[in-house]
Amino acid sequence: MVNLSTKIGNLTLDNPIMPASGTFSEDLAEVLDLNLLGAHVTKTITEEIRGGNPTPRVCEVRGSMLNSIGIPSKGVDYFINNVIPFYNQYDVPLVVSISAHTVDDFARICEKISVPGVDAIEVNISCPNIEEDGKAFAMRPSTTRSVMTKLRSASDLPLWAKLSPNTGETIEVAMAAEEAGADALVVSNTLLSMAIDIHSRKPKLGNLMGGLSGPSLKPIALRMAYQCAKSVDIPVIGCGGISTVEDIVEYLIAGAVAIQVGTATFINPNAMATLLAELKVFLKNQNIQNVSELVGSVRDEEAADSVVFMETAP
Repeated sequence: MVNLSTKIGNLTLDNPIMPASGTFSEDLAEVLDLNLLGAHVTKTITEEIRGGNPTPRVCEVRGSMLNSIGIPSKGVDYFINNVIPFYNQYDVPLVVSISAHTVDDFARICEKISVPGVDAIEVNISCPNIEEDGKAFAMRPSTTRSVMTKLRSASDLPLWAKLSPNTGETIEVAMAAEEAGADALVVSNTLLSMAIDIHSRKPKLGNLMGGLSGPSLKPIALRMAYQCAKSVDIPVIGCGGISTVEDIVEYLIAGAVAIQVGTATFINPNAMATLLAELKVFLKNQNIQNVSELVGSVRDEEAADSVVFMETAP
């Protein structure tokens, strides 16, 4: 019998597969047994009611997709009264993703959402910080440290910091999040990108730019997950471009203890269930008894010197 359980801080998951925020909702219960998942990660919510970005909000690019949804939200009160009770009928840890535009706003929603039925909070610090000219909190170690410190004082629940690929300081940001009290890192969010219709000459998204997700993102997010796992002592959750069991195994070998599936669910609503079944088969065929045996097993000793050089070179 293969043991798929994994630990993320004080939380124990039955398996390492969970949805990426923004790609999962209650509607999936109509086509997918939600009890199969290692954890439930909700759509990002904000304290206030939000309508989201102008349309079109999604477009396809070669092998992947762009989205600029804008975090539409019915607000934290609606979420507490209506969404949490829905997920609490399942025997699966509930992770709530939150977003805000200022440090104080983040702390306030974090405190409000720290209610019974919530097992962890995923902090979307990849969102714009209006106090720093719209730059995402996770772009810099200093802003990452300031927001995570404030959040740590606002809640006793586990905090998962969701990092951004739009920074040149991946390791420094990861370390700052850990130092400020993050219990885990989610690596990573989407990559700021753009697409243009060559006939109309207009951007394909109503908000001009959006986040790249899907297979094109995977090599970038995998690199980040590897770097973070090497640099911090808290768990890393891999996220970005996962659509096959080989993708999952790569992230685990790179050092991630769990993974999140996003764009693949848009293509196949049963993607996570399929991947879970395929992971069991892979482990059995490889005579691996515990999925944890894969975590951080990358054979990178010979390349260690070049990795250090790549991080320190101008």
